Amino acid sequence: MGGSIIILLGAPGAGKGTQAKRLSAATGLAHISTGDLFRENQTQGTPLGLEAKGYMEKGALVPDDLVLRMLFDRVERADTREGYVLDGFPRTEPQAVALTAALERKGAACPLVVQLDLDDRTIIERAAGRLICKSCGNIQHLSFSPPRAPGICDVCGGELHQRKDDQPDVVRERVAVYHRQTAPLVAYYARQGVLTTVDGSREPDDVFQELLALVQPSRVRGED
Repeated sequence: MGGSIIILLGAPGAGKGTQAKRLSAATGLAHISTGDLFRENQTQGTPLGLEAKGYMEKGALVPDDLVLRMLFDRVERADTREGYVLDGFPRTEPQAVALTAALERKGAACPLVVQLDLDDRTIIERAAGRLICKSCGNIQHLSFSPPRAPGICDVCGGELHQRKDDQPDVVRERVAVYHRQTAPLVAYYARQGVLTTVDGSREPDDVFQELLALVQPSRVRGED
């Protein structure tokens, strides 16, 4: 298996989804969001989707076996042949170990792992204003990228809504879970020598430019 693999780490609200979409557009790599995989399975009413929904709405981590089955099915699709950007996976060290083993079996190159770092208060403020389009998945924000018309997606005209797991009380629990179970991934990937930390508290454009500079120039299509 060839191609570049980029893993974005960071607490809920750190900007992984927004930056992953931009990196995908700039490099041509597939964007794989475990959150999108969960919602896709929920929309289709699959047993895995229904089970995952209960965990997500409480702000808890979805068990590894559910995540791994969804993810490994997804990376077998044709659009990942050149590589992909992982957004929201891995979330625990066992997931990271399983992913490393799977990549080694496929003969894949070592991933580039980037941590988007910012403080908890900023994370909660960002998540509380986040709006998701029910139709196209576009992400907007009441403060940073407010919709031109209230409740209407700027991209497709669909309905914007706040996910239950973006409500402040749930975000606080998600951040606490992150610190307990996901933050140790930073040490895991640091030991492997593949981790880079980026200041995620800056303007999104500045964060994106730094992320783009970390990607091989030969893969970049270019962006104004």
